[in-house]
Amino acid sequence: MNDKHATLQQILAAKQAGKSVCFVSGNFNIIHPGHLRFLLFAAEQADLLVVGLYDRHESLSACFDNEERLMALKALNCVDEVIVVNGDRLNVIAQIQPDVIVKGKEFSKADNPEKAIVDTYGGRLIFSSGEKLFSSRELLQQQLRQNTQLSQQLQRYHERYDVAQDTLSHFLEKFSNLNVAVLGDIIVDEYQECLAIGMSQEDPTIAVSPLESFRYLGGAGIVAGHAASLGANVTFFSVCGRDEHGEFAQQKLNEYGIEAVLKYDASRPTTHKLRYRAKDKTLLRVNSYRRHDIDAPLINEFVQAFEANAAHYDIVLFADFNFGLLCPALVNRISDICRAKNIPIVADSQTSSQVGDLGKFKDLLLTTPTEVEARQTMQDDSNGLIEVSKDLVEKLNAQNLMVTLGGEGVLIRHMNEDGLLETDNLPAFADSAIDTAGAGDAMFVTCALMLASGASIWQAAFVGSVSSSIQVSVRGNVPIAKQAIYRKLGEL
Repeated sequence: MNDKHATLQQILAAKQAGKSVCFVSGNFNIIHPGHLRFLLFAAEQADLLVVGLYDRHESLSACFDNEERLMALKALNCVDEVIVVNGDRLNVIAQIQPDVIVKGKEFSKADNPEKAIVDTYGGRLIFSSGEKLFSSRELLQQQLRQNTQLSQQLQRYHERYDVAQDTLSHFLEKFSNLNVAVLGDIIVDEYQECLAIGMSQEDPTIAVSPLESFRYLGGAGIVAGHAASLGANVTFFSVCGRDEHGEFAQQKLNEYGIEAVLKYDASRPTTHKLRYRAKDKTLLRVNSYRRHDIDAPLINEFVQAFEANAAHYDIVLFADFNFGLLCPALVNRISDICRAKNIPIVADSQTSSQVGDLGKFKDLLLTTPTEVEARQTMQDDSNGLIEVSKDLVEKLNAQNLMVTLGGEGVLIRHMNEDGLLETDNLPAFADSAIDTAGAGDAMFVTCALMLASGASIWQAAFVGSVSSSIQVSVRGNVPIAKQAIYRKLGEL
């Protein structure tokens, strides 16, 4: 157990030796990427970072024992000292007189009793949640990867939730009983592999020679492809143009065994993204598309086709790539049908070269935005990730939210039966990535099918992370095989 008196004496001795001190406080139930960003920022403000850990017996929000949370914090290289505070946080601050106190950005407009104390001795109170897109990602990953104690703390995810292989396999087997509807934009992804020749002598342009090209079904098409490959019975609703890319998409949908409700729209080509690549690096992307909303007659056709079979669907996936199909008018009408028939809805709205709009989806079982997409939806670049994710859950009325963070893993928020948001996180399972395209799609689909099969969000997130790690290990966006998930689960 933490000896507060001894720790205080050590901190005061360090101050007398000329060291500056930064103080932060909180529950720190689960060390997630938002915490790491906050603590790394705080550590930069002074020579020593002191953390005041709220006592389990004093804080209603402290979910784990003091010792367990204290060990996790001490395992971080950026944390110098940890003090368990028993409701005497302000007294501790008055004794230490830290040069800087850091609180999350969300507290900037709240009542902050620390302010009166720091004013008495000329200290500073700073509000920040750390960098939203951490500039030294390698340092943050190093905190997770190289510290044995912290790795052990994160592995306790296995102990907190039933993620035994037999349990997860039970849910995976139930995928074959699911009838799934996927609605979203088709994209045909093409990769032109090139040989790098050098720099043009006429102008500062990289010169390449084409080698071979590969085409893949992307966008919501691969979302449907993943679901079918994982064993579900899939109906896919989308639009395309009357062109060679549309024919290719239809061919791949047939190959994947997907029942396609594919409407041709004379006002748009099939969305096509061409990537020129050399030595596993993308040099240039050329996108051919139209982004305008589909017209009223097409909306009516989709609604009629969906409603005719809606009673059979176990879950509906909106996979929005923002190329015009999932306009608010269509989303609202399909969502109304789902609510009337009690069909769970999951949604993802991607922001890449185009701007997403996750806010048009409501009453969701699950949504899986990136951090950029979450912040964009909430128009919030300042507050910490926990506060942003909380606001997004409320805005979308989402039961489960997973903020995907690339190499930092995923932050999971779950609204429990008592109306409280539970939080946990998983690290990324992939050590290295060949091609990150489609990692989010694989996670989104797998998590949705797990939830539809009766799994908890914690079990769903675990298997979804496995799918994501498999996807990034291959070139191109190809359907995930269920056997690959079984193999990966056996390795973890």
